[in-house]
Amino acid sequence: MHHIVPAILPKDFQEILAKLELVKGVADTVQIDIVDGKFAPTKTWPYIGDHGEITALMNEQEGFPFWQDFDFEFDLMVVKPQEAVPFWVRAGASRVILHIESTPADTLSDILKEWKHVVDIGLALKPATPLEKLETFLHEVNFVQCMGSDRVGFQGVTLDEEVVLPKIAHLRKKYPELTISVDIGVNFETAPRLIEAGASRLVAGSAVFGKANPAEAVRELERLFPKG
Repeated sequence: MHHIVPAILPKDFQEILAKLELVKGVADTVQIDIVDGKFAPTKTWPYIGDHGEITALMNEQEGFPFWQDFDFEFDLMVVKPQEAVPFWVRAGASRVILHIESTPADTLSDILKEWKHVVDIGLALKPATPLEKLETFLHEVNFVQCMGSDRVGFQGVTLDEEVVLPKIAHLRKKYPELTISVDIGVNFETAPRLIEAGASRLVAGSAVFGKANPAEAVRELERLFPKG
């Protein structure tokens, strides 16, 4: 199934609330980027800008906002995903995304074994990471997320087309039924080439929220996918 997934790289909880409101009714899935400042050099909420919201979620005093309007996928750009997954599942994740470079293979295998029957799991890899490392785990995950650049944890980064497009094409040819997401470098110029290569989900941050009308931007990006 083809999807445009708006992405939020939140500096605080209020940014999540504000941006969810902007795409309510046009997107059914939103990706929240969670960056600890160790796996990538930047930090997002809750590692910065937390004003007690994380404690309220942890203690289940509050649910994640707009839970009835969206499926949430949390992109865990953190060095200890085994500690992060249980919390975000409890917070209401429909999906979590693990980065293959974030943890040793045996730890990753343990996480998948424990959580794959509880929540949908995507496995992300940077352009520099060989596909062989990914293919070991393909039978364990629900989808793959090809990062558009090795510079993760930022928005507005240029797509590394020379590496990423051939990787997508290879995965699509070898695994025709695989759900392939792309995150980083997705915009109105690159989206048609990503779709042609075989991407089935496009994760867009600045291409959506950098527009005057984010809801219309989602609709326009959706229209780039072939009909049927």
